[in-house]
Amino acid sequence: MTEGEARPRRLEPEADAVAGLTDHYFVRTKEVVGRFGDYDVTYAVFMRRPVVSAPRLAMDWLEQVAAERGAKIEIELTHDEGRWVGAGEPLMYITGSFFHLVDLETLYLQKLGAACVAAYNASAMCIDLPEVAFLAFDARHCTGEDMAELMAYAAGVGSRRAVRKVGAVGFVGNATDATAHYFGQSNGKGTMPHALIGYAGSTVRAAEMYHETFPDEPMTVLVDYFGQEVSDTLAVCERFSELAERGDLMIRIDTPGGRYTEDLDMSGSYAVLERNVPEAVRGYRTEAELRHLIGGGVSAAAIWHLRERLNKANFEQVRIAASSGFGPAKCKVMAAAQAPIDVIGTGSYLPTNWHETYATADIVAYDGQPRVKAGREFLLRK
Repeated sequence: MTEGEARPRRLEPEADAVAGLTDHYFVRTKEVVGRFGDYDVTYAVFMRRPVVSAPRLAMDWLEQVAAERGAKIEIELTHDEGRWVGAGEPLMYITGSFFHLVDLETLYLQKLGAACVAAYNASAMCIDLPEVAFLAFDARHCTGEDMAELMAYAAGVGSRRAVRKVGAVGFVGNATDATAHYFGQSNGKGTMPHALIGYAGSTVRAAEMYHETFPDEPMTVLVDYFGQEVSDTLAVCERFSELAERGDLMIRIDTPGGRYTEDLDMSGSYAVLERNVPEAVRGYRTEAELRHLIGGGVSAAAIWHLRERLNKANFEQVRIAASSGFGPAKCKVMAAAQAPIDVIGTGSYLPTNWHETYATADIVAYDGQPRVKAGREFLLRK
């Protein structure tokens, strides 16, 4: 299965489950319409903040349910998938039987709003760091299979927008097999979690175990478990020098924000940026931006520090993967600091402010006659 193809299974919920999952006033309205007569209606669907259009899963589900009900609906996209949509602009118009559409609103909005915000965030991150490859490691932060599906789809949409806009590398894969097709892959990606390092008892031993198990694959080694990011990085590179020379070894840094990377502190962080990108710390920076630049955890200074030590030890071909809190704000700071990152593993393109994900639908026409509640006239077709 490749990106853009239909999902390998039916979208949930199926038509006979809708009544128990939708808002009750929609169920009651359906009963009223069934008693007093149906209308053709047109809904306008919109959001209150700028987003990137990611409508396919919502549309696919609507069409599936309509087919199961034997109902005809028409969906007019006002912005194609992957296009920017302004706050309050209709993303789509949905026309069909009021009786068959009224109880679907709750569920298609669930499949739309968060995906559009996540696509916006993913696009922004890839555009700010166009030469970095991203991996979507959000599955563990999702509330279940449906959300994981939406977020993987959204990252794919946002990534393709960035590729189209600036030629970005974008998202090249994700963590799970189930949604890998949204990135043109057949399987999820990833090598080792912290748990494997703890199991092995040392970073080098974990790398040895991994390489013995998967001898023909490039290897990414996590190096922050023991707080010895530099020492363990160099030890792994020396142990696997042939992989390092071939460019088949990557180091992943995931240092928690509560401490600095080995051999760094605040003054050392300023110093490493001064050596490499002095302009990054000489302008005005907010407290949050400074934290991403010279604070604890995976800061820009930490990445530059690791790159310096790798180069000094003649391991220039070894690449660096970074994870831990990489969302739009952090990526923008990393771009300003020209941080030498090859790959970013992120789940932080997921919407942070959940109220921003609320999509809304209003009926704007009954039997072809324009009519909308006061204050929403901007939704009427122009």
